[in-house]
Amino acid sequence: MASEPLKIKDLAPREVPDSPKSRRTRARILDAAMRLYADGGYQASGHAQVAEAATLTRGAMLYHVPDREALMEAVVPHIQAAREKLLQAAVDQAPRGADRTDYAIDSYWRLLQEPPFVAFAELERAARTDALVRKYLAPAQDAFDRAEVGSRLFDLVQGGQSPRLQAGRDLARFMLEGLSRARLAYDSEGRTERLLAVVKRAARMLNRKGSVQDLWPD
Repeated sequence: MASEPLKIKDLAPREVPDSPKSRRTRARILDAAMRLYADGGYQASGHAQVAEAATLTRGAMLYHVPDREALMEAVVPHIQAAREKLLQAAVDQAPRGADRTDYAIDSYWRLLQEPPFVAFAELERAARTDALVRKYLAPAQDAFDRAEVGSRLFDLVQGGQSPRLQAGRDLARFMLEGLSRARLAYDSEGRTERLLAVVKRAARMLNRKGSVQDLWPD
């Protein structure tokens, strides 16, 4: 007699043992999902694609991550932790000195090209129209905004809590994030280089380290 096809409902109630092997398998799944989101976007990264990328059978995938909600619940903190690790490494490697604006802006621009940041940006796009993604992503966005960027890398631009200093950090962060998601149709390298230079000068101006004439000195 042929066996019945595997069904998600048959696997969902099963409790997955918290063993080293199980944790490694779940990490493979979450790493694979993160890479797929970064490379091809969220919409093209369903359960079957994640299982294939993690080199798992469909049954093994469903055993560890039974449905889309379980995957989202696990993958958002996984991506968040990867972003935090990269941010902390950049902070730890910061040069000494009073003005580290260039370093902070160059570092964040580089980090925005890394898979955890690209994957998170893809989830933010999906969250506009997908309530399930939005449900799990919103707390991570709030935590990142309140703690990670505010108190780590962009404090290298200028610490302090005044509106002016906060505006300097926000200007640098959101200009870089917007630029990383833009599609420049021509001279992308030159235009990007010029925009990054302007962001650095504007951040210094807001930190009282330059004049308005410095924004575009030519």
